[in-house]
Amino acid sequence: MLTSPKTYAALAAIQAGDAVACAIPLAPITKALDDVRLPQRYRPILPVVKAASAVGLAAAGRFPALARLTTLLLTVYFTLAVGAHMRAKDYSVGLVAASSFLALFATLTAKGPDTGS
Repeated sequence: MLTSPKTYAALAAIQAGDAVACAIPLAPITKALDDVRLPQRYRPILPVVKAASAVGLAAAGRFPALARLTTLLLTVYFTLAVGAHMRAKDYSVGLVAASSFLALFATLTAKGPDTGS
């Protein structure tokens, strides 16, 4: 079930929603980025990265290699996010979420999406 196309579609929807939330930006997102001291000049990159990851995840059924590359890059992204929380000594729910997504995307990278074969 973890590597099913439905899982990838759900994760794509989460990433797309997060891209929109970052683009607005919603107050909780701004606070979280302030808490980890992400410079303002890098924040406009986040919606682009998250939207691109949504596309890559959504492609799992048709382009499994792209989906696997996307999960690898999301593993790198969430490694950096966990590092930012640790560096800032931000032991909030954001650290728990980033750590959970790190574990999830690392697992998906190792397994790859179901290809039906």
